[in-house]
Amino acid sequence: MKRLGKYALFLSAALALAGCNETLEDISPKAERQLPERIVQSMKAKGMSKTSPVMMRIFKEEGKLEIWKAKQNGRYDVIASYDICKWSGKLGPKFTEGDRQAPEGFYTVRPGQMNPKSQYYLSFNIGFPNAYDRANGRTGQHLMVHGACSSAGCYSMTDEQVAEIYAFARDAFKGGQRDFQIQAFPFRMTAENMARYRTDPNYAFWKMLKEGYDYFELTKLPPKVDVCEKRYVFNREAPEGQSFSPTGACPQMSQPDSLMMAYQQYQTQYDRAFSAALGARAKSTPAPSIAGHKEALLVADWSKRRARGERVSREPPSLNPTPTAIATAPKPTVAPAAPATTTAYTTDGQPNGLQNAMQAVTPDRQEAAASSAPADAPMSTGSVPVPTPNPSASETPAAVAEAPAAQPKPAESRTSAVTRRLRNLFGG
Repeated sequence: MKRLGKYALFLSAALALAGCNETLEDISPKAERQLPERIVQSMKAKGMSKTSPVMMRIFKEEGKLEIWKAKQNGRYDVIASYDICKWSGKLGPKFTEGDRQAPEGFYTVRPGQMNPKSQYYLSFNIGFPNAYDRANGRTGQHLMVHGACSSAGCYSMTDEQVAEIYAFARDAFKGGQRDFQIQAFPFRMTAENMARYRTDPNYAFWKMLKEGYDYFELTKLPPKVDVCEKRYVFNREAPEGQSFSPTGACPQMSQPDSLMMAYQQYQTQYDRAFSAALGARAKSTPAPSIAGHKEALLVADWSKRRARGERVSREPPSLNPTPTAIATAPKPTVAPAAPATTTAYTTDGQPNGLQNAMQAVTPDRQEAAASSAPADAPMSTGSVPVPTPNPSASETPAAVAEAPAAQPKPAESRTSAVTRRLRNLFGG
């Protein structure tokens, strides 16, 4: 009888605690779920360890979130690709709190941004606003990658998907990675897509992002990211004793000659492909995009009035005739990825200059231990690559094979879940 009394007392306290903190993570930590064996075997086949560094890439229009991990040679390869369940807003960056836009840009995630007790199953804050966003007066908070397939400015996944995505990050942190990079793009920044969006009001911003995109395509290493003159700069070094100020003038920047030559050769081939794309018929029409800060303010005001219970239109206001899009993948999927996607402009007939220049690009082992600067410090992530061969630089992108993901189990009620866990501990 005493034991039952103790059990009842403990159960009451536990239920009260669960009401405040959502779940008793110290009893059953969903954040400690291990990666499926199919992914573990795929990592082994690609020469990746469970705890090797990780990075992520997001493509809004395509609705994809990719996981990339470092191989034994230090270069990154794609290991998994997930259909984003929902993201709100349109193509284009986030401008202001309440505009419902999902961020675009280069973001840094540290262990403190991981949330194992999220009300959206599991989540991590992507780090918006970063130094670029703050320098340009952009506002917003709590922008996440999370579960529950519900979004108002975040990138939302199914619970099953986010458990795997979270596990990739958790294991990399356990292996010593101090932070990882998230690259969020409106679309894959190929010549065809850039030509398709050349008249978009966000084109100048996207062209700036494309430089970082290209460096990753070229080297298969997360680019070093800094901000000066309110713009991103990639793979540049400041003179000794100087630093990058997000709102200040850029210092006299330098870059290894070999990397500069490789990038110039890459850009020359891109320019040819872009010119060809301008003369070709686009395969698809552009998706809706936000019409700058003015539209963002309209949507933010709509969001405030809606939150106050005022009568508003069903869809947010738009300066374009196309209604605001909410991207929803028809069937969330995940699978170990096929061979790495690589640069799209190095096909047959590639100039010898690029082949020679690529001998200059190599991983820097410091990418596993990136900057530990506080969130309000000038943005600086990664390090500029130093010489060695890039064996995959001349390959053509391969399609990512996907298979249906396991469907998440029906959610267990908070009370019954806590009761079951306590019975497991105390018997009965």
